Amino acid sequence: MKTKYYRIFTSAIILLLFNYTIAQNTLKGVVYEINNHSKQETLPGANIYWLGTIKGTYSDAEGKFEIPYSEETNKLVVQHISYPADTLDVPANRSEISILLTGGKQLSEVTIRSNDGMLVSIKPIAAQIITQDGLRKAACCNLAESFEQTASVDMEYSDAVTGAKHIQMLGLAGIYSQILLENTPFIRGLSSPFGFGFVPGSWMESISVSKGTSSVINGFESITGQINVEYKKPENNEEKIFLNLYGDHMGKGEINFNTVKSVGHGASTMFLLHGGKQLTEIDNNKDGFLDAPLSDQINIMNRWDYHIHDVLEGRTMASFVWENREGGQMDFNKKTDRLTTQNYGFATDNKRLNVTTKNGFFFEKETRSIGTIVSATHHQANSFFGKRTYDVTQNSFYANVIYEDYLTCCKTKKINFGLSYQYDNYQHILNDSSFSQIESIPGIFGQYTYNYDDKFIAIGGFRADLFNNEQVFWTPRLHFKWALNHHLSLRGTAGKGYRTPQVFAEQIAVMASSRKFDFLDKVKPEEAWNAGLNLTGIFEMNNKDASISFDYYRTEFVNQVIVDLETPGFARIYNLDGYSYSNSTQIESILYPTRQLELILAYRFNDVWQTIGNELRQKPMTSQHKALASLSYTTNNEKWQFDFTSHWNGSMRLPDTQINPEEHRLPERSPDYMTFNTQVTYKSRLIDYYVGVENLSDYTQKNPIIDAENPFGSYFDSSIIYAPIRGRMFFAGIRYTLK
Repeated sequence: MKTKYYRIFTSAIILLLFNYTIAQNTLKGVVYEINNHSKQETLPGANIYWLGTIKGTYSDAEGKFEIPYSEETNKLVVQHISYPADTLDVPANRSEISILLTGGKQLSEVTIRSNDGMLVSIKPIAAQIITQDGLRKAACCNLAESFEQTASVDMEYSDAVTGAKHIQMLGLAGIYSQILLENTPFIRGLSSPFGFGFVPGSWMESISVSKGTSSVINGFESITGQINVEYKKPENNEEKIFLNLYGDHMGKGEINFNTVKSVGHGASTMFLLHGGKQLTEIDNNKDGFLDAPLSDQINIMNRWDYHIHDVLEGRTMASFVWENREGGQMDFNKKTDRLTTQNYGFATDNKRLNVTTKNGFFFEKETRSIGTIVSATHHQANSFFGKRTYDVTQNSFYANVIYEDYLTCCKTKKINFGLSYQYDNYQHILNDSSFSQIESIPGIFGQYTYNYDDKFIAIGGFRADLFNNEQVFWTPRLHFKWALNHHLSLRGTAGKGYRTPQVFAEQIAVMASSRKFDFLDKVKPEEAWNAGLNLTGIFEMNNKDASISFDYYRTEFVNQVIVDLETPGFARIYNLDGYSYSNSTQIESILYPTRQLELILAYRFNDVWQTIGNELRQKPMTSQHKALASLSYTTNNEKWQFDFTSHWNGSMRLPDTQINPEEHRLPERSPDYMTFNTQVTYKSRLIDYYVGVENLSDYTQKNPIIDAENPFGSYFDSSIIYAPIRGRMFFAGIRYTLK
């Protein structure tokens, strides 16, 4: 230990003397570490030097540093006692740079901060990271409302009755994307319909969005992408008390309260509370149905983060959410009309309890560690839709043990391998029928990482999972990053993914219609290949990192469970017999016309086809074209912030309704349309005030419910939703932070 500090002290003296005597052009910068408030915390004491040289310095008490340029290299090494060393390329024309260190020893990463809301990772897997600054550019009451400024994720209502929301990535439903909470499976199975509303916006520290298959370490389920949510963490959190109050003119109110406390040396705890309520009955389109169900939600979490230096780092989280929703016709009375034909009603009562613990153990050899993840979930939902009832309970257990080490020859070759186990027990009661579904899936995986001078990084992985002693899921995956030059990087991904479907829980929109489930096949696990390329360029614009990226991804199914809605009155369920594929192309640019103005422009094209009824057809309810434009302006004193976002949504094919009576038919395709959202924020020392408008143009889908006058008839259908249901909405709120 004395030798270690002697080397640090000696290096510091040499570096300081060297920098004192050299007078030339310098690179100025600030080092940050990730924190849980809108601005990252500066990090003093970081060692910054040019790779292979003795030109270096340390960040001061405010995280600032200044270092002369090196003629030998442009690779800057950044290290801190709490973080392993990492290297990044610095363009020759840069005069200033901000560096963000995240993750400590368990999650080694260096990221260049490109703007206030989005971070561009240097990892081989292309990812957009939405920070708290980005989340606060919209009302962002929960995870479902957090993707306003990205064209990669579409968030839509599943139907016009339940208020459930779902996402699409690469033109396919969100059930093919893996939703993680701090790298632990989170929204899956029974939580698919409403789970995005179980993640409050004020709890989130960041959201990472990546397309294509993910690392084999996280399981076999990722097919089209991965969304990983990082919650706020108590360690080094300056938000001793955080309070967020929100309300809109349609009668929805929310309260969020967070508090943090240090408990002895190396341990801290955080308590998070969320409450929300939809108070007002709204029927703006005058179809006799509530535009948004009445709802109540209580969501609580307690987390503990702890560490023993160079021995252990861990966190344990326990959360409980209760949510009740009631909707249907305006005249519905739950006490007198439930399960009758007097008036149509809907209600669901969700209770979800989750406990997760993650621990990392370090050995004398600094590069070697073992990580463990254990998570248990109990979820119960009791629901009725008109005269249809559906009660279901899910008990799940997940465990993952990961070993990580570098090969003895060098730190450019890393290996990971481990074991995992996923167990799910579903107990269903649909009307008068009851049945169970049990899934037991042990797995083994390995991953190899090769790094050539930070110019080429490749990750190859393979895993095998045994599904109910019936089928082996063979999952190969490959990712790479090639730095073509200091400004341009090419990333690629290819691999396979699997998924075990839960048809009733995932097709909540079918429940809220007169359609009958018609199973033509025994449902089999879904299997698909995905491959894609991403080309990203980073360039300086007004001393900020602007970017432009282009990507293409193709998903091709080996087997897919088809939910065929082409026959009114039925939802025919069968396994794929033919082709099913998706091609998705996107271009996106983040620009800075001035230092205070951020401009995001994006366009995406999805070409998605399925074999439906023995015919290869364009997938319904999938918009081919989408464009996004977002403006964010902050005044020089950072007191005022103005945000404006517009979306253009192209036409989509609608399910066939031509055999319906003429008054209940829909056109073959939906119209295209635009939506606009805006928000103004004023920041004082302790309180942020924000007001805004969603759907500024007041665009809504006309007659979202087919045959709303006869909800117990054979043509009633609330599932064909292609545009907003609610019109223009005004909202306001405050955020109070005591540091």
